Amino acid sequence: MKTEIQELVTLFDQNKGEGGGSMKWLFRPLLQMLTKGEPVTVEDIATTTGKPLDEVKDILSTLSSVELDEQGRVVGFGLTLIPTPHRFEVDEKQLYAWCALDTLMFPELIGHMVHIESPCYSTGKPIRLTVEPDRVLSLEPTTAVVSIVTPDDTSSVRSSFCNEVHFFSTESAAQNWLNQHPNGKVLPVKEAFELGRLLGKRYEESGPTNESCCDI
Repeated sequence: MKTEIQELVTLFDQNKGEGGGSMKWLFRPLLQMLTKGEPVTVEDIATTTGKPLDEVKDILSTLSSVELDEQGRVVGFGLTLIPTPHRFEVDEKQLYAWCALDTLMFPELIGHMVHIESPCYSTGKPIRLTVEPDRVLSLEPTTAVVSIVTPDDTSSVRSSFCNEVHFFSTESAAQNWLNQHPNGKVLPVKEAFELGRLLGKRYEESGPTNESCCDI
């Protein structure tokens, strides 16, 4: 594993991020429930995780980035039912992700192969890839890269991190973004996938999960 990726993981680990320790039991089951393509109720989260209903409600109230519908059901947290540029197809259901790195990290967390399509942030050229839990199966164009930032404050993970993490068709296409983000960097998609897998290991201590399904 490249030292650069290890250094990035260390930087992320120094910041617990939005949700803190609750992501150990909440994040992975929530992602798996969202893959069904339907809003997730607080009651469903409590049943799936084995946590008291009030505790689940309290945690959700602290997540500034969580997306809720009018009934208070979760419709997005990293993986979302609300359209974004990052299309995320799993089991023939059309979902979306908040950022490019999410699309690479989530296949292992949900235990499914996914098909991803996202425009190059600079040129608009479509980038298409198929990702299995343990590898990038296909990538077009093969020169695609992912922009990465390491914010000091991830109390709102979407605004501080996700909104700056994009696909670019080539490293040269990302040059303008790099000029505007001197502390940012770009990684080839397969290296970004390895970074995502390492970051995803922080959520391996999740509680009980839905057996029909295989924290940033």
